[in-house]
Amino acid sequence: MSAPSPATAATAIGNAAPALPQHALPSYLQADQLGPWGIYLQQVDRVTPYLGHLARWVETLKRPKRALIVDVPIHLDDGSVAHFEGYRVQHNTSRGPGKGGVRFHQDVTLSEVMALSAWMSIKNAAVNVPYGGAKGGIRVDPRTLSRGELERMTRRYTSEIGIIIGPNKDIPAPDVNTNEQIMAWMMDTYSMNQGSTATGVVTGKPVDLGGSLGRREATGRGVFTVGTQAAHHLGMAIQGARVAVQGFGNVGGVAAKLFAQAGARVVSVQDHSGTVYREAGLDVPALLAHVAEHRGVAGFAGGEAMSRDAFWDTPCDIMIPAALEGQITLTNAGRIQARMVIEGANGPTTPEADDILSERNILVLPDVIANAGGVTVSYFEWVQDFSSFFWDEEEINARLVRVMQTAFDAIWQTAQQHRVSLRTATFIIACTRILHTRELRGLYP
Repeated sequence: MSAPSPATAATAIGNAAPALPQHALPSYLQADQLGPWGIYLQQVDRVTPYLGHLARWVETLKRPKRALIVDVPIHLDDGSVAHFEGYRVQHNTSRGPGKGGVRFHQDVTLSEVMALSAWMSIKNAAVNVPYGGAKGGIRVDPRTLSRGELERMTRRYTSEIGIIIGPNKDIPAPDVNTNEQIMAWMMDTYSMNQGSTATGVVTGKPVDLGGSLGRREATGRGVFTVGTQAAHHLGMAIQGARVAVQGFGNVGGVAAKLFAQAGARVVSVQDHSGTVYREAGLDVPALLAHVAEHRGVAGFAGGEAMSRDAFWDTPCDIMIPAALEGQITLTNAGRIQARMVIEGANGPTTPEADDILSERNILVLPDVIANAGGVTVSYFEWVQDFSSFFWDEEEINARLVRVMQTAFDAIWQTAQQHRVSLRTATFIIACTRILHTRELRGLYP
């Protein structure tokens, strides 16, 4: 089976029905406002012509159900008081409780959190787990906080958003700069306020607190799974394939390790500290150990240092942007030499760059399916918490692979049927599921 024709996909997109007038939306929801939310709205406009009679409900996808902005004041170690701005956005809950991570980053904005919550709606529907989309964040550089300050900030934030989260309402999870410990503090804070232990209020917890085996590696494993599925359709061998990875944490690092174990050569890795390159292939386990000790790839003796911008010129077969959104743009999309781009991060490719990659016959595996492994295993964790019965890691990984393969195959078939990109195909499936549920439920009152 051949890959969808990018030229045909571009034509279909170009013939899309016009969007509703921008004045119909509040100013902070308009697509011409800079930011990730505008990118998401463009993606919805592109898929609308394929939604049939459900297009009458499409405005549902363009407006978050609920957006909460909170002040997070804490005592710093020096006795002063600091204030941080926090967010929790629930984009859609038609198919189930909100689900999505919490990130601590100095560049967090409402536009970003809104877009991430919307992509979670799409992602959850694409893999057909019974969740809606949500996301949260605090605008802070966590590296500037002590462990005590970080705990106090996390607990205060959890108390502030506690009015809208819960095991059957909205379930946070780890994201950028958050981890199992942050989730443990969030679970404990929520539980103390409720007066009883509620393990299901968050996922990505430590195993000893009701977390799931396999959760830490789940997103990277999902990236690897859909990558190998796509390579099979393209007739590309993973053995010997050259891989370039941006971001080397739980997503990029795990994906790099799995591709290397499958015989691929990880030739270039970039993170916040720098970029390293080795044509013969980097020693991924050694690089992971270096990062664990030095908190970045910079200074790794087993590779040659490159400039940050030169990363996009890396000769490779597979490129995995697994850092932050907005990395592949109009300015660098024409330089990428890969046959396939697997989006480990959320929103790493702008719509303009997406079109360039399509025109150049570079297959893009979109974030809304490629990095859905994390939320899939989060769903498994949530189910295990409710039943208090836990599966072993082998079963978790097998279930994950089955879910991801089934979802990807359906997306591939939809792309072939409509002759569109995999991103548009994913949105067709996900938006159809969300809006069909909206139609069945109707409006209250």
